[in-house]
Amino acid sequence: MSDFTHFNNQGHAKMVDVSDKETSTRIAIAHASIKVKETIYNQIQEATNKKGDVLGTAQIAGIMAAKNTSQLIPMCHPLQLTGVDIDFEWTNDNTYTLNITTTVKTKGQTGVEMEALTAASVTALTIYDMCKAVDKGMIIGETYLSHKSGGVNGDFNRP
Repeated sequence: MSDFTHFNNQGHAKMVDVSDKETSTRIAIAHASIKVKETIYNQIQEATNKKGDVLGTAQIAGIMAAKNTSQLIPMCHPLQLTGVDIDFEWTNDNTYTLNITTTVKTKGQTGVEMEALTAASVTALTIYDMCKAVDKGMIIGETYLSHKSGGVNGDFNRP
């Protein structure tokens, strides 16, 4: 079992010990998307959704999700995040797809990829939750890591 980083010598789950790792600036950028009908697009653009500010609420939910990732993903270390930002951009092809970009930063001994991915996912889920009374047919799209920097494994950039 010693070849597996998240198992101890008895074969049971463990959190990896990062105490000997160098502290460095860690950044991760993740993406998600949600495709909505024109009615929901208009409600979001015109701020007329009955539940309130859809994107403002989703942004706060995404930030909270990043901060609480270690409570959701069993082997994630609790991290002191130094920054979380969430951006929204509509596609220009009349599909009413909202692209979500999350950027998470810390200065620490382990990366923030899971925090960025969790933030992107929860942001999309919150938009779904706030708009589901209008249409339950929304489609949450691919969620993926596009960039990671810092740490012994170096940088990652999705081509």
